[in-house]
Amino acid sequence: MKTLNFIRSLFQPAPTQPTIEIYGQASSSLDLEQIQPVMEWLMSSLLNAGYFGRSHLIWDGGDQGILKPVLTGVFKNEPVFLYRCGDRLSAPPEKCYWRLMGEHPSLRIYQLEVMEDE
Repeated sequence: MKTLNFIRSLFQPAPTQPTIEIYGQASSSLDLEQIQPVMEWLMSSLLNAGYFGRSHLIWDGGDQGILKPVLTGVFKNEPVFLYRCGDRLSAPPEKCYWRLMGEHPSLRIYQLEVMEDE
């Protein structure tokens, strides 16, 4: 699978800025004044890290089915982020975990990490 993605990437022009695929925003119960600073911070973080590809942001209510967007990012080796809208996080896929991004003042943004094989 990774070989196929690598071959595809050879024929696509390099992006000049990151793109963020959004999931669950309509059902997040957050208004634009809450969403915009999070999006700006995430975009700035991706630029500062020198990442110019596609990433995924899930607005998580703690009980929604997030497996499909998470696996899309994992299989394509793209970063997956989660913004916790409620008190609980949705469970990560098997052999993955959510790492809290303490750099954001809300302490509600997580990045999906894949566990290393031991």
